[in-house]
Amino acid sequence: MGQKVNPIVFRLPVRRDWSSRWFADKNNFAKFLISDYKMRRFIKAKLKHAAIAHIDIERSGDKVRVRLATPRPGIIIGVKGKELDKLTDELRLLAGADVIVDVQEIKRPDLVAQLAAENVAMQLERRVPFRRALKKAVQAAMSFGARGIRIRCSGRLGGAEIARTEEQRDGCVPLHTLRANVDYGFAEADTAAGKIGIKCWLFNDRDEAMSQRKSDK
Repeated sequence: MGQKVNPIVFRLPVRRDWSSRWFADKNNFAKFLISDYKMRRFIKAKLKHAAIAHIDIERSGDKVRVRLATPRPGIIIGVKGKELDKLTDELRLLAGADVIVDVQEIKRPDLVAQLAAENVAMQLERRVPFRRALKKAVQAAMSFGARGIRIRCSGRLGGAEIARTEEQRDGCVPLHTLRANVDYGFAEADTAAGKIGIKCWLFNDRDEAMSQRKSDK
């Protein structure tokens, strides 16, 4: 079961929270769902270089609050907040409602599974050997205090004709323990040989995203 269930969804009732927090009746549910999807896709494409780890969307009345968690808040905010104002205007057109954008800084990006997976994907696109990229991600996470990490690459690794899967791990990653703080991230690398998928499971003592959300509340 550990290989078939998304660890974040698996822990929603116990220690994780939803990324979209709003309630709608049957007349508005589909509209809000499509709006969330468009905003997430737009933010990921526009701010790819800013390393967005989490996108949380809350709706209250006619207002939409979008929280972006990133280790590089300066890139999103820009000089005197110009880039943030521009992003807010573009999201307002997509959502069709008043949008408020909050930017949260991640202090330890090496302990966020999504950022670790995206970092490996970026290195693979730059033609860094996949074993070196995986080993570097594992060493960085463990050096910053992670209790365990497991990272897997699948695809035509090294330009091989036959796709295969390679994995590196260190420490313990208890996928079946609900109280364990296991973070999960997925990214894709567009290489000359095709797409390579990267999955990352990271076991922390402390949840960076949840602690950030609680401190904001």
